[in-house]
Amino acid sequence: MLDPQGLYEWEPQGLAVADLALAQDTAGLVMLYHFDGYIDAGETGAQITERLLDGLPHQVVARFDHDRLVDYRARRPLLTFRRDHWSGYEPPAIELRLVQDATGAPFLLLAGPEPDVEWELFAAAVRQLVERLGVRLSVNFHGIPMGVPHTRPVGITPHGNRVDLMPGHRSHFDEAQVPGSAEALVEFRLAEAGHDVLGVAAHVPHYLARSAYPDAALTALEAVTAATGLVLPDTAHGLRTAALRAQEEIERQIAEGDGELVALVRGLEHQYDAVAGAETRGNLVAEPVDLPSADELAAEFERFLADREGDGGR
Repeated sequence: MLDPQGLYEWEPQGLAVADLALAQDTAGLVMLYHFDGYIDAGETGAQITERLLDGLPHQVVARFDHDRLVDYRARRPLLTFRRDHWSGYEPPAIELRLVQDATGAPFLLLAGPEPDVEWELFAAAVRQLVERLGVRLSVNFHGIPMGVPHTRPVGITPHGNRVDLMPGHRSHFDEAQVPGSAEALVEFRLAEAGHDVLGVAAHVPHYLARSAYPDAALTALEAVTAATGLVLPDTAHGLRTAALRAQEEIERQIAEGDGELVALVRGLEHQYDAVAGAETRGNLVAEPVDLPSADELAAEFERFLADREGDGGR
């Protein structure tokens, strides 16, 4: 294998600030990470990342070599043409940043487009960053399409080797094979190397999976802050406001839609309430209800990815 350090370079000023932050916090830093790619129903992770970078002070600590990692013909970067010449270029950027929460507490955020190639080398490089910067906990977040209604609370499936940080949540999966992602491989390799890692998967109604769903982003963010102790009130407030507007728009569209969609939502509500009631009574078979199997969930996931790929989405 090639040297993983060849995939990234340090930003000297940012690294110096990160080292200072690490010296002041001997417990270690938290690293959040999310890559724009296939697995992000409802744009859950993308919304969180965007709002964190828009609303909080941050600086680059390390940059990955996007020329090696991104397939430009699959995701063509934007160039601006003005009258008779090219006037601007927006290259993709996979960057590790040092961010400050509302109390000034530092944490790391690794974000950018999902690498198209060299996943193993990339995962090894992320491990180097984690070990060099003394990261105590790495947390990823995204949305997954599920057979749930938008009229009920967003569910969470925790994963990784620190699911104990999210008490009260359980996995809805027994075992399923789904297409992989760089984000998942990083989690797998970090855990394999003995590093603490937590994944937060928000359940997005499958009929809304291809649109921004702020409710899922808000729920995922609240789970992340509860697990890490980060204080991010402005980010949460912005997502909460967006979630209220989105719910109003969804209800309007359903009211103006066809009966088939209304029947789908009502059926999902019945299923959700039946399972929730059975869990409260401690008996998952108290009421007959057709729950999706692991294979059915995997098939739904496959359809979601196929739809995105057909639209050119990454």
